Amino acid sequence: MSSGYSKTATERTEIEALEGLVVLDFGTDWCGHCRAAEPLIAAALAQQPALRHIRIEDGKGRPLGRSYGVKLWPTLIFLNSGREIARVVRPADTAAIERAAATLSL
Repeated sequence: MSSGYSKTATERTEIEALEGLVVLDFGTDWCGHCRAAEPLIAAALAQQPALRHIRIEDGKGRPLGRSYGVKLWPTLIFLNSGREIARVVRPADTAAIERAAATLSL
């Protein structure tokens, strides 16, 4: 898995301009739910080499998560060329993540 969640502020326009398949992973390094889901996310995404995984720190003063309506962590948002295709909130197993990733190829 990549190192922690990026603390660098990213603008929504930057995300929407990304080409290809992307999963945004909103959470924080100190979040217990995020830490518990980390190995599940890593295992599911290991099967998706074409999917770019971007971990973004969320919370107070971080408008990107609010612009996507993120309320719980971790929230995974699957994008195809900047457009949301699927979303998984607090995954409990790899199957939910795999199903969401599979929708990107439709």
